[in-house]
Amino acid sequence: MSNEEHVLEKSETLPNVPLAPAPWDITGNGYIVAVWMPREVIDTNSFLPPDLAHTHRGRLALMMFVDYHESPCGAYKELLYIPGPLSFSSQRTRSITRCFVSTYDSVVNGRRNWGIPKDRADFRIYYGNDGIDRVRVQHQGHPFAEFAFQEKGPSTPFNAALIPRFLRTFGQHWEGHEYVYTPSATGHVQWATLLESQFDAAYFPDLSRGKVLAVIKARDFNMRFQPATITRIAAPFPGQIR
Repeated sequence: MSNEEHVLEKSETLPNVPLAPAPWDITGNGYIVAVWMPREVIDTNSFLPPDLAHTHRGRLALMMFVDYHESPCGAYKELLYIPGPLSFSSQRTRSITRCFVSTYDSVVNGRRNWGIPKDRADFRIYYGNDGIDRVRVQHQGHPFAEFAFQEKGPSTPFNAALIPRFLRTFGQHWEGHEYVYTPSATGHVQWATLLESQFDAAYFPDLSRGKVLAVIKARDFNMRFQPATITRIAAPFPGQIR
């Protein structure tokens, strides 16, 4: 069974939580890992949306772990995966295809505002005095992701506005709608190392099968998520391939 068939809260009734509409201003710290993935992992173990899987190109994937200190729905933790770009109605852009967060407030509002396929999980984080940060993520008592980072070198100011807009734009398909949005961010970044990692591919892409190209730690960042442009996905004609 490919992991695209694995569902978590998508088949469950989510609790009622306070709605937190966009825009969002959020702060926190986190890590970004760039990985060159094997083609078979990209094609079968990246949780690609079925209607967009055939449009995927490239083998560069990103994993992000983020500890959000403040957001309109409260503090929460997040682990997400971004494969290469997919073809949406107006452009080719990257998409979050797997995402776990620590609160249902983030699950509900992330799906509602931006179509991000969020599921809830439990996070255990150990920030070491030796500069090594360890993270363990589990779902219903089952650990499915464990990794450790170590920062290195000095930090430097960062502004996402210096990155071309098309590289900062994301697209999502969720419940019959297409969402397109472009976050912005400022903060400080520094190089880091992924010391170790372990993943259960039924829950999250197994990055240990790829080659890590770079790891960046983001410190004291401020991100702004504007409202997404939302359009209804047209139903395909009979026999039409999507």
